Amino acid sequence: MNDSDVINHLLESTRRIAVVGLSSRRSRAGFYVPEYLQRAGYKIIPVNPNLDSALGEKAYPDLDSAPHGVDLVLIFRRSEFVPPVVDEAIRTGAGAVWMQLGIVNNGAAQLARAAGMDVVMDACMMVEHRRWAASRT
Repeated sequence: MNDSDVINHLLESTRRIAVVGLSSRRSRAGFYVPEYLQRAGYKIIPVNPNLDSALGEKAYPDLDSAPHGVDLVLIFRRSEFVPPVVDEAIRTGAGAVWMQLGIVNNGAAQLARAAGMDVVMDACMMVEHRRWAASRT
């Protein structure tokens, strides 16, 4: 179960989000969620080895190649592909890992928490941001 205090803290304190699995297809959550977050004021760093750029930003093949110092790694990869992403997030010093709606990997979450990272699983960051933003007005 996700902790609403952690979610609220992440939404308020995050500035730079590396999006692993950002899609070039507008109809996919891997595109429209980061697009929404970018419009909401977050700096988006696309991470996808099949893209050169996305959302007006240079894309990187992996987190190790991306600029370090991201606050949060937002993951749009199937659950079984999450552990190597979390390993990279730990290695690059990210502060948190957010697994998008439908993505759960308890082992990777334990590793991230053991490294001192906040973790959210199986939640849509766009939906949570809309809820959080509405509660602040």
